[in-house]
Amino acid sequence: MVLLAAAVCTKAGKAIVSRQFVEMTRTRIEGLLAAFPKLMNTGKQHTFVETDSVRYVYQPLEKLYMVLITTKNSNILEDLETLRLFSRVIPEYCRVLEESEISDHCFDLIFAFDEIVALGYRENVNLAQIRTFTEMDSHEEKVFRAVRETQEREAKAEMRRKAKELQQARRDAERSGKKVPAFGGFGSGGMSSVSSGSIITDTIVEPEKPKITPTPVRPSGPSKALKLGAKGKEVDNFVDKLKSEGETIISTAKRGSDASKVLPPPVNMESVHLRVEEKISLTCGRDGGLQNMEVLGMVTLRVTDDKNGRIRLVVINNDNKGLQLQTHPNVDKKLFTTESVIGLKNPEKSFPLNNDVGVLKWRLQTSDESLIPLTINCWPSESGNGCDVNIEYELQEESLELNDVVISIPVPSGVGAPVIGDLDGEYKHDSRRNILEWCLPVIDANNKTGSLEFSINGQPNDFFPVTVSFVSKRSYCDIQVSKVTHVDGDSSVRFSSETSFVVDKYEIL
Repeated sequence: MVLLAAAVCTKAGKAIVSRQFVEMTRTRIEGLLAAFPKLMNTGKQHTFVETDSVRYVYQPLEKLYMVLITTKNSNILEDLETLRLFSRVIPEYCRVLEESEISDHCFDLIFAFDEIVALGYRENVNLAQIRTFTEMDSHEEKVFRAVRETQEREAKAEMRRKAKELQQARRDAERSGKKVPAFGGFGSGGMSSVSSGSIITDTIVEPEKPKITPTPVRPSGPSKALKLGAKGKEVDNFVDKLKSEGETIISTAKRGSDASKVLPPPVNMESVHLRVEEKISLTCGRDGGLQNMEVLGMVTLRVTDDKNGRIRLVVINNDNKGLQLQTHPNVDKKLFTTESVIGLKNPEKSFPLNNDVGVLKWRLQTSDESLIPLTINCWPSESGNGCDVNIEYELQEESLELNDVVISIPVPSGVGAPVIGDLDGEYKHDSRRNILEWCLPVIDANNKTGSLEFSINGQPNDFFPVTVSFVSKRSYCDIQVSKVTHVDGDSSVRFSSETSFVVDKYEIL
């Protein structure tokens, strides 16, 4: 017996499900099934029909046909036995023998068909065996899952106990006035990205304290805008009432996770203006271990006065992290190597006017966890009614001052808002994006650690990846231009500068 295909089709020959057991094109099988109704002799009791090349063995299933297409030299008795088994399989998966029901369970039927026939030949199986094979029920798998679940419960209980010990030690240290101990492990956290065009300038604005913005003054006059203004005043009054009741309110006009946290450029830009820009890209595992950390930096020069075109830049490099420096091809590399001065190879030439020119760039790539600027420890642990999540941050690079820090934790949808426990800073629950945002205006040496605790229904994996965004006006690699001089006479040139350190990618997976 060589079975070419098994199909369920309509009385018009339209294929609903078809499984080919030999090499056969879609056009070929559709043509054979389309020709099948035309070959049947009405009024006869036969359940097979032949052509010059193939034999159709079929059985009516109400408004449908179960059809086997075989070669002409196959054993008709075996074909009929196989057809009966196919016909018994279909009601196992389909409650009614209709086209829509067959389509809904088409893959279940195909898997069952594969258990009956392999490479065109009938397998020695019965209906019970087919059901067992398709269900793939395994006692060994059940035992393995039970053991794994027991191990996971024990690990979660240990993790919960450890988290409480760490939290208690932290509180005891704060009460006694001692330095808060830094608990090891980079932990489970993640970072979000900020646009590479984000600029932090020396004219940085002080971070806003959490306060209610007063209602803006609107122009007077008989217009519909007054009605909208009245609604705004009602909203502000409602927000004031919530604030008086102790609720923490964060203005939606300032979203911490937006990449537009760009501070204004310097008001007084000199004819020689310098930008020191750095971007950090970091990836590490939730169980600790830094996978990759890369910091890319560049000094960009802009000259707007041709009198200051022939200049040199004196660079101070206080970096001790082992970064790689590279100058522009037109910059005198020997002069920079020996004296840390950036100047053109041809001193008679000037820097381009009104154009941003990158004169120096650097790259730091490391897997040393001690160089991570901001570490995040995340401890989600299952409890009886959901998950208790403890998150801590620690600023390892104390020379930095991070502004507008937002730590975004994904939370499960459809389980309501999280219940907040201990909290440093502010928080905001975005129910549309299913994110809890932990907002900190400033993280510096005086505010280098903090924690957040909350509870919500869910599993530990629901709270990853945690994302963090921040901006800073201080350089991570500590490279600055201290002085600008003319090529002739070494007289000083007035210049302005701005520094930015932003996040390109900062993830913990």
